[in-house]
Amino acid sequence: MDATPEPMIRLDGVSKKYDDGTVAVHDLDLDVPEGETVVLVGPSGCGKSTTLKMVNRLIEPTGGRILLEGEDVTHVDPVKLRRRMGYVIQQTGLFPHQTIAANVATVPKLLGWDRKKVDARVHELLELVGLDPKTYAKRYPHQLSGGQRQRVGVARALAADPPVLLMDEPFGAVDPIVRERLQGEFIRLQREVRKTVLFVTHDLDEAVRMGDRIAVFSQGGHLEQYDAPTRLLGSPTTEFVASFVGADRGLKRLSVTVIEQSDLEHPPVVHLTDRVADATASLRAADARWGVVLDDEDNLHGWISAHETGDGTVADRARRMDAWVPVGSSLKVAFAEMLQHDAGWVAVLDGDRYVGVLTPATLHEALRRSVESDLTGRDPGAVEVETVATA
Repeated sequence: MDATPEPMIRLDGVSKKYDDGTVAVHDLDLDVPEGETVVLVGPSGCGKSTTLKMVNRLIEPTGGRILLEGEDVTHVDPVKLRRRMGYVIQQTGLFPHQTIAANVATVPKLLGWDRKKVDARVHELLELVGLDPKTYAKRYPHQLSGGQRQRVGVARALAADPPVLLMDEPFGAVDPIVRERLQGEFIRLQREVRKTVLFVTHDLDEAVRMGDRIAVFSQGGHLEQYDAPTRLLGSPTTEFVASFVGADRGLKRLSVTVIEQSDLEHPPVVHLTDRVADATASLRAADARWGVVLDDEDNLHGWISAHETGDGTVADRARRMDAWVPVGSSLKVAFAEMLQHDAGWVAVLDGDRYVGVLTPATLHEALRRSVESDLTGRDPGAVEVETVATA
């Protein structure tokens, strides 16, 4: 049996108590696995930002050990330690008198990289965060929008290719629309760079979207629960966590529950080249009110009512299907498509290829299966849920 790998970051009995007796963090044990995003959430003043700052020793702990790749950071030069960690804050902290390129190049220059290597890294990172180097490299922070400055902050944190990224309310200073875009961009970026990320937010929805694991803190720096988002929302372990995640945690869970093959229905299918009379006869014989219309390569074309009449082919009568989602989407995305298009079902596609459909009933069953899966440890596809038959 393989040994469990050492976490990238380990907090072992870490505490922070100030001279006036205030306890910011209490005897905290927390392992952050390599390549994962761990989000710290909790009410204001619960110690989440203090915890983050103790990891790079902007704040010194008063007890316990903080290990980075097995090395106790309290025995390391704090300046050298910080150069091994990217750090992103809410207001980006860019140097206003330096160009965007110079801001991104800050740490590589401190590490003594040669100019060619620095320039190449700056160019690479600006492209990675979606900012064209030809357009933005020579601009100054005041010439960028809030969202663009935040992207530069992320690029600067990644410049020296650190193994760890610390992010303290990184998207909190921008409007909700930009914030959602930045979250999506970071999720895309993380799939490519696979850094170990410790991320602080006060927003549970952001935590659920961003985190592989979530640590919920209560006042006094107590860790209440440390779990995957699905388990946190489906099985709060304390009354505090249940209250913090809210009564609408079932709705929040939609965003972290991925559509599975077992969730899909498979209504009758007809093809574009079928005669209308033959197609509708087969639908009525199957006691179906409508059918999915595919082309000869099983790509989705639309749908057709079982009550269509007349001559011609299905291609002449098929109706466009706007409600669709790609394989791997969340139940939340599928539900949003249903609402937006006032649709009774949403098609699931693998590229252009049709896979099946999700209905309100099967969406509800999928959510229940996901919750039951977490409670029992079984695969969602192996979980059976009772359904109530409707007339």
